[in-house]
Amino acid sequence: MVPALRYLVGACGRARGGFARGFPGACGSASGRPRPLCGGGRSASTSSFDIVIVGGGIVGLASARALILRHPSLSIGVLEKEKDLAVHQTGHNSGVIHSGIYYKPESLKAKLCVQGAALLYEYCQQKGISYKQCGKLIVAVEQEEIPRLQALYERGLQNGVQGLRLIQQEDIKKKEPYCRGLMAIDCPHTGIVDYRQVALSFAQDFQEAGGSVLTNFEVKDIEMAKESPSRSIDGMQYPIVIKNTKGEEIRCQYVVTCAGLYSDRISELSGCTPDPRIVPFRGDYLLLKPEKCYLVKGNIYPVPDSRFPFLGVHFTPRMDGSIWLGPNAVLAFKREGYRPFDFSATDVMDIIINSGLIKLASQNFSYGVTEMYKACFLGATVKYLQKFIPEITVSDILRGPAGVRAQALDRDGNLVEDFVFDAGVGNIGNRVLHVRNAPSPAATSSLAISGMIADEVQQRFEL
Repeated sequence: MVPALRYLVGACGRARGGFARGFPGACGSASGRPRPLCGGGRSASTSSFDIVIVGGGIVGLASARALILRHPSLSIGVLEKEKDLAVHQTGHNSGVIHSGIYYKPESLKAKLCVQGAALLYEYCQQKGISYKQCGKLIVAVEQEEIPRLQALYERGLQNGVQGLRLIQQEDIKKKEPYCRGLMAIDCPHTGIVDYRQVALSFAQDFQEAGGSVLTNFEVKDIEMAKESPSRSIDGMQYPIVIKNTKGEEIRCQYVVTCAGLYSDRISELSGCTPDPRIVPFRGDYLLLKPEKCYLVKGNIYPVPDSRFPFLGVHFTPRMDGSIWLGPNAVLAFKREGYRPFDFSATDVMDIIINSGLIKLASQNFSYGVTEMYKACFLGATVKYLQKFIPEITVSDILRGPAGVRAQALDRDGNLVEDFVFDAGVGNIGNRVLHVRNAPSPAATSSLAISGMIADEVQQRFEL
């Protein structure tokens, strides 16, 4: 196996029965019959595959693409619970192509982000996908932030981030005329792109290579086939049965799950450990009114505070010319709860009982209260933004979209920061690879992650 992969290996055997209601994470069609999403895939009557990928977000689609390009003779299918692809985390993020400066040296995040950004720029150029390499400033506005900024700069150099330089006030003004700051890190390699467009391009590549995409297929169970009319269980070609909420079945030899917000529940369906648990955090964005967009040219970020788990509110230009301000980070009471009052009793009880959220909340109580306050009162967020661009006022701001981040959390209340890949044991476990935690910068890193997954699938399943 690839030695760099971090594993949380559980006892994976027969799927447990605790989630009989099923969870979003895979796909079928509105008519009740599995179908390809668009032309170029395999026949709609196909019900068995050599490999099935559960989850049609950017990581799942990139992985499917990598696998079929490497193994064109295999039948490979992608299962997605929604009617369309890439509509959750992939379609609700800031669109930033990250440079890799923030992450711990030698971590998978650091390695995959730097490698993935280069691959993504190259892919977009090849496919004619629009992007802008608009750069980013990480700005210190207070004297006490400067040591942290300098340490972050050194970390970026260790990670091999291209073109980094420390700049002073006069150079900040040259890059961002309306931004105030004492010192900044200039990250010219940071960019922006529409990640859903990238993900759909991955899907097109996959289908043109012979892969099948099945939508509206919500996975309910993953189990070993109990019998075969013509051969023993050991001799069955497709021993794994994936069932959806409509009673449809897909058979396969091997499974790769990239289920995002439902990665823990899909893992448990296969009989593997549910840890680390996923806790959903909603990030609300504000919009700068169009007539004020001239105030921001590139990405402007605060200096992160290691005492708190998230990066803080920042200024992000979008491909359509709009400027997003945010996000905040507040607990979502539903795994796909994009609105403040979205609520799921099942999700809330799962968070309280099974995750380390209570410990996390106690450790970061003041931070959580501040985030909730800023989410309710625009003036509080604007006051923070004015530290960077004093000209911004409450009248310049509109409420914008929101996203939900799948944050992996261990039982001690610690955020699981790095990528986690989970392989198990037993009849099902030795045929499954779970992508358990793919946090930001997963979209930036998607092509690099997919190469690592393809390597691991090839070695683990002896393809």
